[in-house]
Amino acid sequence: MRKLLLVFAIGMLGHLAVKAQTNYRAALGLGVDLYDEATFFGATGKYFFSDNHVGQGDLGFEDNATIATFLYSYHKEFFRAKGLRWYAGVGPSIIFIKNSDNIFALRPHLGLDFKVDGVPFVINFDWRPSVVLSEFGDNQVAAFGFGLQFAIN
Repeated sequence: MRKLLLVFAIGMLGHLAVKAQTNYRAALGLGVDLYDEATFFGATGKYFFSDNHVGQGDLGFEDNATIATFLYSYHKEFFRAKGLRWYAGVGPSIIFIKNSDNIFALRPHLGLDFKVDGVPFVINFDWRPSVVLSEFGDNQVAAFGFGLQFAIN
């Protein structure tokens, strides 16, 4: 009987370990923020405050400009597809431009987040239009984000 309980306990622990691989608590990596006239490359990171509520920060660089973006997202499983989640949210961006005015924008976003079991990497892609709040700068409808991150449990 003890052997049966031991086998059952090991099996349950193995199941929990496999399940933990499909979810992650945080991720750090590289991100790309694509605008019509600019492409920012830099660091990106996200943290799950709960199963569905996520905070994300991006810091991107381009010639004579730096962008800082802070996003809140609501994540949800995508039609029971293991490892695939959709997300939507909003947050501010500030573009610091050398020898020019800074641009302040609101960034709603909608995207997909994908992590394969057993692989410590996360890939995400989203649509991030830019609604400019400052006097300087133009609204951008065709703005996108892409990230490749290392998942941390």
